[in-house]
Amino acid sequence: MDYFPAFLDIRNRPCLIVGGGDIALRKARLLSKAGATLTIVAPNISGPLSDLAVEKGHQLAKRKFRSSDVLGNWLVVSATGNAAVEASVFKNACSAGIFCNGVDSVANCSYITPAIVDRSPVIVAISSGGAAPVLARKLRGQIETMLPNGISRLAALARDWRGRVGKHLGDVLARRRFWEAVFEGPSAQLAMAGDITAAEIAMSALLEDSSVKQDGEAWLVGAGPGDPGLLTLRALQIMQTADVIVHDRLVSAEVLDLARRDADLISVGKSPGCTANSQEQINALLVELVSSGKRVCRLKGGDPFIFGRGGEEIAALSKENLKYQVVPGITAAAGCAASAGIPLTHRNVSQSVAFVTAHGKDSIDNLDWASLARDKQTLAFYMSVKRLPDLMNNLIENGRSAATPVAFIEKGTMPEQRVIRGTLGQLTLLAEAHRIVAPAMLIVGEVAAYGIAEVGDDRHTPTKYTKTDYMITQKG
Repeated sequence: MDYFPAFLDIRNRPCLIVGGGDIALRKARLLSKAGATLTIVAPNISGPLSDLAVEKGHQLAKRKFRSSDVLGNWLVVSATGNAAVEASVFKNACSAGIFCNGVDSVANCSYITPAIVDRSPVIVAISSGGAAPVLARKLRGQIETMLPNGISRLAALARDWRGRVGKHLGDVLARRRFWEAVFEGPSAQLAMAGDITAAEIAMSALLEDSSVKQDGEAWLVGAGPGDPGLLTLRALQIMQTADVIVHDRLVSAEVLDLARRDADLISVGKSPGCTANSQEQINALLVELVSSGKRVCRLKGGDPFIFGRGGEEIAALSKENLKYQVVPGITAAAGCAASAGIPLTHRNVSQSVAFVTAHGKDSIDNLDWASLARDKQTLAFYMSVKRLPDLMNNLIENGRSAATPVAFIEKGTMPEQRVIRGTLGQLTLLAEAHRIVAPAMLIVGEVAAYGIAEVGDDRHTPTKYTKTDYMITQKG
C-alpha cells in the first residue's frame, strides 16, 4: 500500500491554496465544501475564485508565495503550474510538518487528493497514488452509477440510530449482526426510497429480535488453487460476512486480503512433520467458535471435500447439532491443469481422471496401483512431492509405461507458476533438476504432453498463465 487512506475533518481548519487559476478554483471549491477556512495566495486571482472567497469568507493575498505562508495551516495545496514555485511550497510545507499536495506533481505531494463519490455522509474515495488520475476518475464514474442516491438517507438514518442501538445491544457481535440485517433487509430499501418512518418501524422490530441470543454457523469454503480471481462469488460473500476466518496454510495471501477487515483470522495450517493443529484440534476449535455464536468461515485451499478433510469437520459440527454449510471451490487439479493448458480428459487419449493423494506412507501403500496404472486415464496427484520414487516405481511396476508424459505444475494459477514436463521414468530426475517444491500438482497421462503442440496440430495450447515450460524430452 503506497499511501495510507484517511478521511480528514477540516471543518473550520485553516488551509492554504497557492495559485489563482482554474485548478486552484477547483481545489478551493472542494476544500470549502468540506468546511475549511482558506487563505488563497497568488499574484493574479481569477474572478470566480475571488467571488468564491468573498461568498465563503475566505482570505485573499494577491502577491507571490512566501515561505511563512504555510505556517499554522492544516493542509497546503500548490496549484500554480510553476515547477519552481510548487517545489518551494512543498519544501516549506514539509519543513513545517504540514501535508502538501502539488497538483499534477506527485514529486511535490505528501498526500494525494482522490477522485470522490459524494453521497454524504457516505463518501467513496478512489486513488491511483497519482499514477493514473484519469483511471481514478473513470472508476469514480463507474461507482457513481452503482450507488443509489438514497444511500445518503440510509447512512444518515444509521448515524441517528447508533446511540440507541449501542444502548440496547451491549455485545459487539450482536450490534454487527443488527446492522448487517438492516442494510440487507427492508429497512434499507424503505430508507433509500425516502420512507424514513416505515424504515424506523422495521428497525425497531429488528432491534427487539436482535436482543435474543444469535446462533453461530460455520461455512466450509473452498478457496480455490490460489488465484483470487478463481474464488466463487459465494465464497467472497462469506469471507466478507464471517466473524472469524479459520484458514489453511495453502490459502494464498491474495485470497486472505479479500476478507472483511475486522474479521479474526486464525491460521490452522499443518506443516509436514508438525504435530501442531491436528485435525482433532481444528474440529474442536470450530465447535468452540460456532457454539459461542460466531459465524465462522472455514477456508480451505481448493475444494473442502476433495482431500480437504471437510467431511470430518462437518461430522464434528453435526455431532454438536451446530449449523453448517459447504461452499465448493475449484480443486487444485482442475485449476492448475487449466492454468497450464492441460486438459484433464481428451476424447482421443483419456476418458477418465482420478484424483489421488500421495501424502504419507499409508496413502501410498493403500492405493490400488493396478487400477491407477491402466492406460487412457489421467492421474492428478495431490501432495506428491515427497513420495515421488514410490509413486513412479508403483506405476511402472503395475504396467504404466515409463514413457508416459508427466507434468509438474508448481504454484499453479499464481504469477510464479512453473510447468515442468517430462516422462514418468524421469519423474525423480525432473523434481531434482528443477528443485520442485510444494505446492505442486503432478499430472500423469498422455494429456500432460498437451499444450506443447506444433502449429497446425489439434492439441491444446498453453494458456496465458503458464510462465515457464521445461522439457527433458519431446515426443517426435
